[in-house]
Amino acid sequence: MDPHHLRLLRELGDRGSVAAVARALHITPSAVSQQLNTLQRSAPVPLTERSGRRLVLTEAGRALAAAAVEVMTALDRADRAVGAYLDDPSAPVTVCAFHSAALTWFPPLAQRVPQVRCADEDVARVDFPSLVGDYDLVVAHRLAHSPPWPAGRLTVVPLVYEPLYVAMAADSPLAGKPQLTAADVAGEPWVSVHEGFPVEGVLAAIGSAAGRPLDIVHRINEFTVTASMVAAGVALALLPGYTTVPDPRLVLRPLADLPAGRHIDVLTRPETLHRAAVRRVLDALREVSRAGGAS
Repeated sequence: MDPHHLRLLRELGDRGSVAAVARALHITPSAVSQQLNTLQRSAPVPLTERSGRRLVLTEAGRALAAAAVEVMTALDRADRAVGAYLDDPSAPVTVCAFHSAALTWFPPLAQRVPQVRCADEDVARVDFPSLVGDYDLVVAHRLAHSPPWPAGRLTVVPLVYEPLYVAMAADSPLAGKPQLTAADVAGEPWVSVHEGFPVEGVLAAIGSAAGRPLDIVHRINEFTVTASMVAAGVALALLPGYTTVPDPRLVLRPLADLPAGRHIDVLTRPETLHRAAVRRVLDALREVSRAGGAS
């Protein structure tokens, strides 16, 4: 049964005539009658009857009208509960991020908004959109030349564009150059991410520009582990410019002939942003990403 139809039945019982109900609800008497007829079709017994020229409730109609009061009260209570949930700025908010963003941004984020609930998710680029079913906000990354996130079912909020640099040990002969070319680095051993993850495509582009495939000797997704391998002098790697933890053993240099970078975005379901608490956490994410040196 439609709650609006139940309200009309209740109003008829309280006000005593179709005309009075129509005046109170600012609709026509014909509309009142039509909607009461629709309600009648869902009931096994008559809900109204004629008393002279007036339409009045039967005993069954009065019983249903009394029940309608309870229905309207419950609906009002539910509406208020939803409103309180949407307006509560301190409600818990779940956020997931890939490792380097989590390492850099989760601590200041949790300091700013204590109700945030953080989780790390190491997934391939194509799997980030599916995470919005498990988390309120998903911090995701994709390379500059990668396809955009799927439109329609997602809201995408750009955070930063982060450059990717060639990382090497501080005592590497390459560290003396202010910038590098693909030819400079193509002959070195490399640490790469696993197949299907962001950054791998840039390494392929470096090999293509140099005219030879890179020698991938290690595959490690966690950038902090990669940084340790690079600092030990065993290989080069691509590391992000803003979210790499500073280390005096490392030097980061840009590629002059092959600019590389990634978009870092927040993915969420459109309805999630109706919550005040989620908008508060999103604002805090913007602040901490800007504080990290991004433009």
